[in-house]
Amino acid sequence: MMLPARITTSAVILISFLTLHPFTSAQSNAASGKLSVHWEELTAADFRQGIERSQGTCVLPFGILEKHGPHLPIGTDLLDVRYAALHAAEQEYAIVFPEYYFGQIAEARHEPGTISYSRDLQLKLLQETTDEMARNGCKKVLIVNGHGGNESLLPYFAQTQLNQPHDYVVYIFDKLSPPKGGPAKKTKIDMHAGESETSNMLVARPDLVHMDRANSESGADQARQKIPEDVYTGIWWYTRFPNHYSGDGSAATKELGEYQMNWWINSIAKTIQEVKADDVSPRLQKEFYEKSTHPLDTRP
Repeated sequence: MMLPARITTSAVILISFLTLHPFTSAQSNAASGKLSVHWEELTAADFRQGIERSQGTCVLPFGILEKHGPHLPIGTDLLDVRYAALHAAEQEYAIVFPEYYFGQIAEARHEPGTISYSRDLQLKLLQETTDEMARNGCKKVLIVNGHGGNESLLPYFAQTQLNQPHDYVVYIFDKLSPPKGGPAKKTKIDMHAGESETSNMLVARPDLVHMDRANSESGADQARQKIPEDVYTGIWWYTRFPNHYSGDGSAATKELGEYQMNWWINSIAKTIQEVKADDVSPRLQKEFYEKSTHPLDTRP
């Protein structure tokens, strides 16, 4: 490629350096004086400032590593929830914890790339993580769930915080999509790697979406289990969707993804704001801990 004569040797060297070493968001933030929302990008001094600015509110985006149909990356839930949480924290400042994917995904152990931890380790690691976040000033830990398989794990984890005293409160935000509105959906079955998740990835990481593969496997409900609907068994998902694919990703559109992602980002930002303002939960949690040490003294 011929360079214009006015471009100096120094400029060529600078261009080459920037090509090989692109700025990270931390470098960009440092240059602009903006405080990053990424936990891992902050210096120790900036972290202290971030805790003060966030009023001790930190976000833990909770993803997973599992197959997402034939066309989406294994880290779809992790990538999506971090995209939403980071953008929300930019709106309402909070420090966002690094990639976390140590959740419940036993139902996908038969698929390549799935990382499935034991139930004891899931709870222990999450407890030690939130404990460590709190030790570093995060007295309000907002866990944002990005994976349907965590819908039972996370409320249980929050409930177990009452077992012993903690100097922080755990909050769970577990809404993944708007209840209504936006572009009309084309599909009825849309539980995993289907129209919605694929649309979201067309916004969060379009470079990782392989639309040409979306129809190479079936995402239909095979309905192989013949038991009453109100009877639960752990194998239920595999009986219905053995390919770990529910829906039709080929129906996805960027328009749907933008609507859903904007709703998710705004909802998380609003939740961060409400968690910051919450002075009732910390006070009553402390009161509960004190009363639980001598329950016979508790009066109506």
